[in-house]
Amino acid sequence: MSSNDIKKRILVVDDDIDILEQVQLNLELAGYDVTTAESEKEAEELLDTLEPHIAVLDLMMENQDSGFILSYKIKKKYPHVPVIIVTAVTSQTGIDFDLNTKQDTAWIKADAIIAKDIRYEQLIGEIKRLLKE
Repeated sequence: MSSNDIKKRILVVDDDIDILEQVQLNLELAGYDVTTAESEKEAEELLDTLEPHIAVLDLMMENQDSGFILSYKIKKKYPHVPVIIVTAVTSQTGIDFDLNTKQDTAWIKADAIIAKDIRYEQLIGEIKRLLKE
């Protein structure tokens, strides 16, 4: 089996179990190996023994910035692992994050931000782009 035949492992972290299960199902149907966590803390424990190919994180979990903190920790341990943050913050608060500005990229350690409600074709497209598939 060549390295291209190995399923890419995706870590998905969200405290909303319904969203977590929907994302897991859609990514598995797209051919990915999915590991899930329901909190920043659970994800940190998994990262002690798991190196994902990519991570998809909810922004607000235990804390309002749990996704940003977890993204920072993933990038510190595995700098080459792309991170996608999924959030409803913009629709709920009007706060917009723009990874095309130096101000936001200076403190947001993510490769992409996607707004909830998740469109799976958009999420899978971002995953493929970041994994260069």
